[in-house]
Amino acid sequence: MTTPADGGPITVLIVDDDPMVRAGLTMILGGAGDIKVVGEAADGSEVPPLVAEHRPRVVLMDIRMPGVDGLTATEALRRTSAPPEVVVLTTFHADAQVLRALRAGASGFLLKDIAPADLVAAIRKVAAGEPILSPAVTRQLISHVSDGGADERTARARKLLARLSERELEVARAVGQGKSNAEIGRELYMSVPTVKAHVSRILTKLDLNNRVQVALLVYDAGS
Repeated sequence: MTTPADGGPITVLIVDDDPMVRAGLTMILGGAGDIKVVGEAADGSEVPPLVAEHRPRVVLMDIRMPGVDGLTATEALRRTSAPPEVVVLTTFHADAQVLRALRAGASGFLLKDIAPADLVAAIRKVAAGEPILSPAVTRQLISHVSDGGADERTARARKLLARLSERELEVARAVGQGKSNAEIGRELYMSVPTVKAHVSRILTKLDLNNRVQVALLVYDAGS
């Protein structure tokens, strides 16, 4: 397995109030030659200074902690400049806090009983800028969780999507369907670099952090 483009390992910060969970995750990730655990935190309040010190590329974030929870910590991180990718750790498939974390900019979520090989693969994927949440899981999560304000979110989503050009809207809808850049390119007759440029402009125009948020917005708008 190759390391990231800068030649260094994928650096990871683990945030969980259970020391056994932290130890298990550290052991699993430590066995991957291209991944390095650079720190551990037992509470969301410890995250900002550790991120500032170690600059991890990925944060594995427990959603439920007795002090500052993972949702609050995720929202705080996403407001900083050049934040790390955040992956939520949870024991629930459909959970309101998970959905809120995704809306706040988390790149996806993993269940705590994930197989070790799948955990390593997910870290590599999110470090490469890819979401680790399928459209089917997104739809299931939204349909099973009622977090209120649906009408308001629909109106807001449609207003935001109206900022996009027709071509950008086509790309956004394809992102919402979980298609890769290569798949979007084939469907819309674009090169992959052109698709990437469109996605970048979409994120900038809509003030979003990642493709998961684009997919949620498309879903909210009913597009």
